[in-house]
Amino acid sequence: MFASTAYAMAGGAGAQGSSSGGAQGIFMLLIMFAIFYFLLIRPQQKRAKQHKALIDALKPGDQVVTAGGLHGKIVAVQETAATVEISAGVRVKINRSSIASTKAESDE
Repeated sequence: MFASTAYAMAGGAGAQGSSSGGAQGIFMLLIMFAIFYFLLIRPQQKRAKQHKALIDALKPGDQVVTAGGLHGKIVAVQETAATVEISAGVRVKINRSSIASTKAESDE
């Protein structure tokens, strides 16, 4: 009983408006992509660009906060790593990409 009703309804709707259904579907897909781009993709790219600029500008003496939450001062900077002094005489070597922010940025 329900299968024949559903079949009859599907057949009637497809016969009347099949030419505009494809164009409308593509238009809705483009609108959805634009929404995702402006709400998700673009802000993430902007954050990634800012983080890369922060990593490239690191120099000894900067106060930093790592992604793990360690606060310290950069003592030395290598190509892919940085040595951070977290306490007097306690130095830790970390990846430069794991530095989340500088101390001045985290205070704001």
